Amino acid sequence: MRYDRRGFVYGVAAYVIWGVSPVYWKLLRQVPATQLIGHRLVWSFLFLVGLFGVTGQLSRLRALWRDGRVVAVYGVAALILAGNWLTYVWAVNAGFIVEASLGYFINPLLSVLLGMVVLRERLRPWQWVAVGLAAFGVGYLTATYGRLPWIALALAGTFSVYGLVTKVAPLDALEGLTLETGLLFAPALAFLAWADVQGQGAFWRAGLGPSMLMAGTGAFTAVPLLLFGASARRIPLSVVGILQYLAPTLQFLIGVLVYREPFTISQLVGYGAVWLALLIFWGDGWKASRASGRKLALSGG
Repeated sequence: MRYDRRGFVYGVAAYVIWGVSPVYWKLLRQVPATQLIGHRLVWSFLFLVGLFGVTGQLSRLRALWRDGRVVAVYGVAALILAGNWLTYVWAVNAGFIVEASLGYFINPLLSVLLGMVVLRERLRPWQWVAVGLAAFGVGYLTATYGRLPWIALALAGTFSVYGLVTKVAPLDALEGLTLETGLLFAPALAFLAWADVQGQGAFWRAGLGPSMLMAGTGAFTAVPLLLFGASARRIPLSVVGILQYLAPTLQFLIGVLVYREPFTISQLVGYGAVWLALLIFWGDGWKASRASGRKLALSGG
C-alpha cells in the first residue's frame, strides 16, 4: 500500500483524541458514570444519524434494522461496548487512569490469544513469548497490588471480545457503531429520564458547561472513529499497529504527570514486562510481514 501522509495524520489525530480522553471525562467527574454512558449512547446515536442524514444515506440506515442476524450480532456488541465504556469512565474518574491504560496495552496480546482459542489461529513462537511475558507482568502486579488489576483486565477483555464479535459482523465501523448505539438508545434515554424524574439527573443541573460537554460526547465518540476509518484505508496495517500504542501511552502519561497517580518501582516491573511483550509482539509481526511481502514478490503476486 502506498504511504499516504494524510492517512498518517488522520491516524495520529484519532489516537491522540483517544489518548487525551481522560481529560474530557475528568471534566465530568461530578456526573455518575452510569449517566455519562447514557448520555454517550444517546448523543452518539443522534450525531451518527445526523451524519447519515447529511450524506443522504438514511435509507441505508433504515435497511440495517431489517436484518435480524445483523441486529442480533450488534446487540451483543453493543452490550459489550457499553460495559467497556462504563468501566473506563468509572476508572478515569475514580483515579485509575494508569491501570486503565494497562488494559489497552494488554488488549492486542489478549486479542491474539482469543483468536487462538476461538478462531483456532496458530501463534508463532515469539508470540507465545510475548503472551507469557504479559501474563508474568499481570501476575506480578497482582502479587504487588494484593489484587488482580481487574480494571485493566476488564477493559482488555471487553474490548478484545468486542473486536472478535465485530470481526465476524458485516458492517463497517460507522454503520456498526450507529446500529449499536441505536439498539441502546431507548434504554439509555429511559434511564436518563428516570434519573431526571428522581431529581438525580445531571443534565442542566450540573450547569451549562458540563451539560454541553455531556452533549458533546456524541461528537467526541464518533469523530476519532471516523478519523481512524479514514486512516486505515490510506496507510499500511503495520503503521496502524504502531499508532495504536499512542493512546494508552498518552493515557499513562496523563495519569502519572497530570493527575499524579502513584507509579511505584513494583508497578514499573509489571508494566515493563507488558511493554517488553509488546515490543516482541510488534517485532515479530513486522518480521512476519516482511517475510510475507518477500514471498509475494518472488511469486509475482
